[in-house]
Amino acid sequence: MTAPLPRHPLIEVDVDADLARALLREQHPDLAGLPLHGRTNGWDNLTWRLGDDLAVRFPVRALSSELVEREQRWLPVLAGRVPVPLPVPLRAGRPGARYPWTWSVVPWLHGDVVAATEPTSRTAWAPALADALAALHVPAPADAPPNPYRGVPLAERDDVVVPRFTDAVPHVDALRAAWGDGLAAPPWARPAVWLHGDPHPGNLVSRDGALAGLLDFGDLTSGDPASDLATAWLTFDAAGRAAFRARTDALRGWDDATWVRARAWAAALVPVLLAHPDEYPLMAAVGRHAAEQVAEA
Repeated sequence: MTAPLPRHPLIEVDVDADLARALLREQHPDLAGLPLHGRTNGWDNLTWRLGDDLAVRFPVRALSSELVEREQRWLPVLAGRVPVPLPVPLRAGRPGARYPWTWSVVPWLHGDVVAATEPTSRTAWAPALADALAALHVPAPADAPPNPYRGVPLAERDDVVVPRFTDAVPHVDALRAAWGDGLAAPPWARPAVWLHGDPHPGNLVSRDGALAGLLDFGDLTSGDPASDLATAWLTFDAAGRAAFRARTDALRGWDDATWVRARAWAAALVPVLLAHPDEYPLMAAVGRHAAEQVAEA
């Protein structure tokens, strides 16, 4: 059995292999005999790989418990329009005697987590990510799930973001300037579009030089596409970012102000990504990369 990763301080309910198997045995006994391996911890969920082609996804804290329910409700609706594999839930799990929240069995998307790959290798599929997000960025219905952390006007996040720009953050002067530029840019004034909410490299999968999956739709919401477009700085170097923007502009034609706000969103995420370097070294690496890219842009 793969040893668990270091426990994140925000985890309220852990799910070890014994508990995961007990929940499967109670609710999906036909899957309970498959091997559980390759546990990974995310900010809001932990995932056990189940056999070769499945995974089991568990929220780890009350604040994130509704995120899996959001995926169960909306991913079947959205998957048909996005030209990249998505982990559409195959089975729904209910709370149990030792676990209080809804959970999912999802397909395992084969490939490499992009956060663990070299940024220079990502340019080849930058247009494919632009295609995927452009397909998603269409007007959302009124009952799209709300999210106060993504897609909202930057001014609504100012009181939270600015104190995070401490002198310990790399390239902090450039990040502060990027945030200020975003605040000064005209806000989004068009209909709210669907947003992934968190398309950073830890939620992208690549395989054989191609984009192979878009993961973790727990932050799914609607609003300003700029918060998703921040991935241009989180994921790519200058060459990849140019390819991503060129393809996005060809498909959606967002104005310059949207890209200014997108860079501001990227700057705002840097301190968040750097917050737990021991527990999440890959995310810290993404944060350092993004800080460099914002400073260079």
